Amino acid sequence: MTASPPIRLTGLAKQFGRLRAVDGIDLTIDRGEVVALLGPNGAGKSTTIDLALGLSTPSGGSAELFGGRPRDAVVAGRVGAMLQGGALLPTTTVVESVALVAAAHRHPLPVAEALARAGVAAFAKQKVARLSGGQLQRARFAVAIVSDPELLILDEPTAAMDVEGRRAFWTSMRDLTGTGRTVVFATHYLDEADAFADRVVMMSRGRVVADGTPAEVKAVVAGRTVAFSARAPLGDLPERLRRLPEVQLVEVRGEHLRVASTDSDAVLRLVLGERSDAHDIEVTARTMDDAFLALTSAADAEEAAR
Repeated sequence: MTASPPIRLTGLAKQFGRLRAVDGIDLTIDRGEVVALLGPNGAGKSTTIDLALGLSTPSGGSAELFGGRPRDAVVAGRVGAMLQGGALLPTTTVVESVALVAAAHRHPLPVAEALARAGVAAFAKQKVARLSGGQLQRARFAVAIVSDPELLILDEPTAAMDVEGRRAFWTSMRDLTGTGRTVVFATHYLDEADAFADRVVMMSRGRVVADGTPAEVKAVVAGRTVAFSARAPLGDLPERLRRLPEVQLVEVRGEHLRVASTDSDAVLRLVLGERSDAHDIEVTARTMDDAFLALTSAADAEEAAR
């Protein structure tokens, strides 16, 4: 018999008054996957996470963790969660907070190991109330992993972290995901999804609008981006580029121009034929940002037409 997947959402929906925050999601996440949940503010990411964890009751459909009720998996210590609204007692130290959660589980990690994995050992004896935003996020992460969970669900895990903190966080995550755990993380940082996820699930207006590997999601946006700088004003060149049928987007910032096109050769011919002062020319594949904007814009347009 095949083991049940860590997450199975079937026709999952959530209504708040007239707002349908989650609109009939079908999603299965298998063991060992690292899945990024992407979407603009209001896309339904956090609500979907709350429903998956059993923190909110669906208006329709169902959410299962490991084939059963979410609450059962959470109580058994099979699930660790790091939520945006997750509060730690301000008067306790970090080590006390982690030890308190560890005591509630049958087979937790040693507290010292959880602190080390989360990278919080250096400030483990500080009171929660005195932590910086980034330190607090790391402390929440230590609390999430101390039960030694099979499934980690993280909602905006690197919010409030600086660049160094984000880098250190994902270094620790690589170690954890290397042990075969399933990880689902919601993020606004598209570079994180591109770099660390095996699979990207993109949401807009409560629906899944894309689901695949980072490469597959980016492939929905055809073509390349041409960028260059000029030593003099661009004149009417941007408008002429916009009139090319292959061009999808033209961005102008002073004397710097960026063009997204399905035919980068046509763009380069026009630019180089007109501007001998063009320099720092770059031709790159489309990015996760491009895919994100294209897919969510398409979802917005579809919703407006309904």
